[in-house]
Amino acid sequence: MTFRLYSPFSPAGGQAEAIEKLYKGFSQFPRQTLLGITGSGKTFVMANLITKVGKPTLVLAHNKTLAAQLYQELKEFFPENRVEYFISYYDYYQPESYLPTTDTYIEKEATVNEQIEKMRLKATASLLSRTDVIVVASISCIYGLGNPADFKQLSLPLRAGQKIGRQAIVSHLVLMQYERNDAILESGKFRVRGDVIDVYPAYDDRLVRIELFGEEIERIAEMDPITGEVIRELTETSLFAAKQFVVPEEKHERAIEAIKAELGEWLPSLGEFEAERLRRRVKYDLEMLDELGYCTGIENYSRHFDGRMPGTPPFTLLDYFPDDFLLIIDESHQTIPQSHGMYKGDFSRKKNLVDFGFRLPSAYDNRPLKFEEFEKFFKHVVFVSATPADYELKSSGQVVDLIIRPTGLLDPLIEVRPIHGQIRD
Repeated sequence: MTFRLYSPFSPAGGQAEAIEKLYKGFSQFPRQTLLGITGSGKTFVMANLITKVGKPTLVLAHNKTLAAQLYQELKEFFPENRVEYFISYYDYYQPESYLPTTDTYIEKEATVNEQIEKMRLKATASLLSRTDVIVVASISCIYGLGNPADFKQLSLPLRAGQKIGRQAIVSHLVLMQYERNDAILESGKFRVRGDVIDVYPAYDDRLVRIELFGEEIERIAEMDPITGEVIRELTETSLFAAKQFVVPEEKHERAIEAIKAELGEWLPSLGEFEAERLRRRVKYDLEMLDELGYCTGIENYSRHFDGRMPGTPPFTLLDYFPDDFLLIIDESHQTIPQSHGMYKGDFSRKKNLVDFGFRLPSAYDNRPLKFEEFEKFFKHVVFVSATPADYELKSSGQVVDLIIRPTGLLDPLIEVRPIHGQIRD
């Protein structure tokens, strides 16, 4: 699928030249910089570049406010394509920590925004099912996320005429962490009435109705969840998991064994009191994982669920993109320094938790990417800034200037006058 840009305006001022240079540089230079003054229309240049390149695109911003603004503008430019929003889904977040000087343990507290969680799920589902996808994300996207291979493996592809029984569909939905509720249908739930299965995807605002005739899918339709009106008939679709972290059953069992093994290896290195504290915590977590498939702080065991070696980078949103995706880092002079500090802050907080018997060392591997790990994704990157730093300028194959505004308005002239007599001026 291709990107279609809708705008009443055509490139003006220095925009046309900048778009052409960046497009040619996409295949020539791994890194480019767009040096655009305020009001020069950098977002419009980015939208035109996305259209010409035609690859899945990640637009990275340094805060939620800027990300929201870019998301809104790009949605207006690309109404026929998938423009998604991916930011931290916490309205309130108090990370787990331990202060040894006062012997104070602070438990993790978080309030999750369900709408943003839904938008995050939709972004990952879109990336695995389509190619015309633009994701606008904050820098939090370099934090650990579920394995994209597991997320795709556990999806449920459906098509009209497919041979599959009702029980097989229901079992697969439960495996993807959907809940059955035949009375009230809400996001992340499904209901069964005879040979009709209604699924409310956790990442969408529409129901998917699957009508069976015996062991065959007779009809698939998208429906309005409130009125029950059929919006459109589908020949095929794919349903994705209701949660970001989903693990196939065989990996789940292997992870539990790996956690037990790590506990046995680590306990002798702790003092008696710390070892007992850690033993009780991990034992409780393992019981919860065995009974419910989930425990509080499950992300601290993500390395075992992913099957990663110690010290290896976690999976992030960047892993959901193909190798040749376009990465645009907006306000790069602020976004790049932010990405430098995230790993160190996370490590220093977790060091006390591990040293004093609150967490296993594998908790270190539930982390944001180090900057050098983040850099490995800079295969087709455009740094966008009015004041790019030395890092962007020195590492870019070309720096494209955008200094002529489409309106033709110039910057005001600045006069530098001596301090003496400034009151009169």
